[in-house]
Amino acid sequence: MRIHDVRVHPSKSGLKREDQLAWGIAEVATDPVAVPAETVEMIVNRVIDNAAVAIASVNRHPCMSARDMALGHPVRAGRTGGATVFGMADGVRVSPEWAAWANGTAVRELDMHDTFLAADYSHPGDNIPPILAVAQTLEKSGADLLRGLATGYEIHINLVRAICLHEHKIDHIAHLCPAQAAGIGTLLGLDTATIYQAVQQAVHVSFTTRQSRKGE
Repeated sequence: MRIHDVRVHPSKSGLKREDQLAWGIAEVATDPVAVPAETVEMIVNRVIDNAAVAIASVNRHPCMSARDMALGHPVRAGRTGGATVFGMADGVRVSPEWAAWANGTAVRELDMHDTFLAADYSHPGDNIPPILAVAQTLEKSGADLLRGLATGYEIHINLVRAICLHEHKIDHIAHLCPAQAAGIGTLLGLDTATIYQAVQQAVHVSFTTRQSRKGE
């Protein structure tokens, strides 16, 4: 295991990209190491867990609303690709980002799925809907999906172990989003430099305060 000493640097310091956390995350995502059998088994269990809680919530209003939004972005007739949506027939396919939105809402609605608590809070199962949607759209293999989900979990859990965002009143999706980007990068077999930029952009657009979570 490699330990990284992470702190904030001003832009004028000219920190080399190889010394940045985003680069380290991207290197994990491009590591060709095999996924252990026991990890594969647990990933399969987590996919089942996600599906179960999504089905349990599929007729709740937020889920129906998100599903209606997703159905407004169908894959065009005669075109392959697209991803499935919980509550719809398998033949109904929508754009992957909207499938991720609808399925993520269904998974998250009851707040009963995979949970990991350490320095901060997290639901690592939230990595599954977007990575799965991309895998379905691009018709990736089950092995590719397993590798992508393993990366998402590894990055997410290690960020949660190491960095408490809650004490700064920042919502913990800032841990989730770079993990999803890294997992998709692994799924697609992208290079380190591309995943590095994707992770940075994911962080950039996911830093939010906890105010909305509190309902204010």
